[in-house]
Amino acid sequence: MQNAPPLLQLREITKSFQAVRALRGVSFDLHRGEVHALLGENGAGKSTLIKVITGAHQPDSGSIEIEGKPVTRLDPAASRVMGIAAIYQQPALFPDLSVAENVALGLETPSATSRIRWSDRQNQARQFLNRVGAEIDPDTEVRNLSMPEQQLVEIARSLGAGARILIMDEPTASLTQKEVHLLYSVVRDLRTQGVGVIYISHRMEEIFALADRVTVLRDGESIATQDTKGMNESTLIKLMVGREVSTLYPPSETSPADVALSLRGIGCKESGVHDVNLDLRAGEVVGFAGIVGAGRTELARILFGITPADTGTISLGGKGVSIRSPREAVEHGIGYVPEDRRRHGVILEMPIAANLTMSIHPTFFPWSWLRFGAERDLANSYIRDLGVKTPSADAPGGALSGGNQQKVSLARWLATRPKVLILDEPTQGVDVGAKSEIHKIIRRLTKEGLAVMMISSDLAEVLGMSDRIAVMHGGTIVREFTGPEANAHDVMVAALGQQVGNGKSGSPAK
Repeated sequence: MQNAPPLLQLREITKSFQAVRALRGVSFDLHRGEVHALLGENGAGKSTLIKVITGAHQPDSGSIEIEGKPVTRLDPAASRVMGIAAIYQQPALFPDLSVAENVALGLETPSATSRIRWSDRQNQARQFLNRVGAEIDPDTEVRNLSMPEQQLVEIARSLGAGARILIMDEPTASLTQKEVHLLYSVVRDLRTQGVGVIYISHRMEEIFALADRVTVLRDGESIATQDTKGMNESTLIKLMVGREVSTLYPPSETSPADVALSLRGIGCKESGVHDVNLDLRAGEVVGFAGIVGAGRTELARILFGITPADTGTISLGGKGVSIRSPREAVEHGIGYVPEDRRRHGVILEMPIAANLTMSIHPTFFPWSWLRFGAERDLANSYIRDLGVKTPSADAPGGALSGGNQQKVSLARWLATRPKVLILDEPTQGVDVGAKSEIHKIIRRLTKEGLAVMMISSDLAEVLGMSDRIAVMHGGTIVREFTGPEANAHDVMVAALGQQVGNGKSGSPAK
């Protein structure tokens, strides 16, 4: 492998956007049958580098070679012909078309006289899906697939198109543990076939499980390229952030106080949630664990009035309430930071200040009075308080890194002064430095008396940040753990619906 020219060779790549230098002389190479991890904090230059490789951006200077041959200009069409494919966290599929049609769009070159052979399309799609172990009917419309299933369809389509260089950008962000291990086997199979894989992930365990080498970017520069053998997590983190990160999971400094939120027999037929019992106290974090489809996000949507409960009772501060809409949830002191910040958390085109005051707009702008100065002052106070990295409060939300977008989304709901805060995947897709900062913010909020309900698919995060853990399966809470008794094995066993020791099942947290 080492005697042959690299599949891909980048030398001294630079790229600027107006006054912002996104890449500063970055060099990177990828060999046949290699998994090369690309790491860095949000804003380090990873996305820009990937867009250069796929032809979406043209570099200002530097050179690109594919199998030793110089490439003078690389555009998206040329990159596909050369066998470059990218799998992103958000699949680029057409929701109203079937799986077979989506696969065919990536493989066929239609003409006005070409005849569609539907049976061939279905057989072709089934063949490629089987290659990645996906049990998906080719006739299924993509809109009816889960996010993990859509990702598997994209991988199957790329392999069917003969990809030799496969870029995987946070591919496991929405996958269950079973699907993650399936993806691992797919990646390892690609390695044996001579495919080169560029693997981007914020999850350290994935890097050490899959990658042969790792390149770390920081502030648009390539800091180091090393073999993963002999490296450890702390070394990688220090290369990424340029400093020691004392702990990703700061310890709790508070004792739970009075019950802030109490649920008894909560259910919603529409969302599949039933018989949920929970007591959430001021000053604590209750982490929610479970596999995809267990009902965690559905429960959050019930509490925020998006899909109101049709059975059971909700009490806030000891008083029974009815929550039929998000407006009522906010009025009762509930804030909700949703899972998909790009769709429901931050409006990318709007200024940070406008994003931040959106949830308090009626009270902040009474009688349609425009108080932009006050809005900017409030935004600046949260920017300072939460450490949002931005040139000003007038910058658009889309100009921020993922971690800073998450902070703005969090600030929006803190501005409502909630008593209960629901966080759905609060650190998904953010780098290790931003993750540590968000965890410290959560701990500080509980110290100030906020009750936090945290949903996370990162089991290490649930174990590290939770004062108590509620495990959901089949739409209800099946097991609860307190801090000392919780461990990864028992939590996962409970999440799969199996009995754990002598644990309680479905009883309210005390």
